[in-house]
Amino acid sequence: MPGKQRGRPRSPRVHEAILRAAAELVVTGGYERLTMEAIAARAGVGKQTVYRRWPSRSAVVAEAALSGHLVPAGHAPDDTGDVVADLRDWLRAATSWLGQPGGGAVVRALAAAASDRTSDAARLYEQFTGPFHDALVARLARGVEEGRVRADAALGPVADALVGVLLYRALAQAAPLTTADADALVAVLFTGLDTSG
Repeated sequence: MPGKQRGRPRSPRVHEAILRAAAELVVTGGYERLTMEAIAARAGVGKQTVYRRWPSRSAVVAEAALSGHLVPAGHAPDDTGDVVADLRDWLRAATSWLGQPGGGAVVRALAAAASDRTSDAARLYEQFTGPFHDALVARLARGVEEGRVRADAALGPVADALVGVLLYRALAQAAPLTTADADALVAVLFTGLDTSG
């Protein structure tokens, strides 16, 4: 027979307030300035209340993302029948989001959370990165069917290159890609992919 739960049951309202507070602080102040004390103060709870639920700020951030409070912007590329235009438009949209206040901070926070705990990294990949990467590969595969991408092209690494340049800019806290940069990157990739080249 299982033992009785000790202490007061955990309040769903408090749990929600902590996750919401962590997400807001990441967007407004960045992961670098995020502390357990700041999360507790913003949520209106004691610091030990936060520590009873999560061992570190990275664990709070991971759960905030996984529960929908801190979601990286992004969507699968459109499929208009023109893979070059679709990937260019997708990269422009992602670049625009990273240039907004808080955009790069969200990416850096999720990268820090993933690097801190292997279990969180696996969960974040399964919910965000993996499906997103798969969607890019699928759009490139349809580009093969359109006759714009070589059938022997390594599509996974191409998707990695597209995502990687965004992550690099966000993690290095460098200026986001400009529209011209995004267009140039797609043009360079398709110089090697286009069947007419």
